[in-house]
Amino acid sequence: MNTDSAPPVGPDAIVHHIALIDDWHRARPTGWYRLSTRGATLEEIGYIHCARRHQIDGVLNRFYADLDEVVILDIDPSGLDLRYEPIVAAHGDPAEDFPHLYGPLPVSAVVAWRTRRRDRSAWIA
Repeated sequence: MNTDSAPPVGPDAIVHHIALIDDWHRARPTGWYRLSTRGATLEEIGYIHCARRHQIDGVLNRFYADLDEVVILDIDPSGLDLRYEPIVAAHGDPAEDFPHLYGPLPVSAVVAWRTRRRDRSAWIA
């Protein structure tokens, strides 16, 4: 049984979404963020990709390695349709549960955001 399947509680309940800086700045005045992942909308994918804190670096290195800067959104999932679903790694590792947000992300649910920069080959916290 995968112990990651239960939604976390307390401070660990916060989930994260990696966004392009321009996408986040365009969403803020509208009140809604509607991108699932890099280059794909919520409507195209069906949910918004999120990550737990320990999953962020892996996602950055796999899907954003060609960029120099992104924004990490810290999301309070209270009242959101957030589901933890298994994703099997491409290199054959066992499935790990990732949070998926079904529906648009209200900007008001983003409790903090910060830029992350890459220096040569490593992402800087």
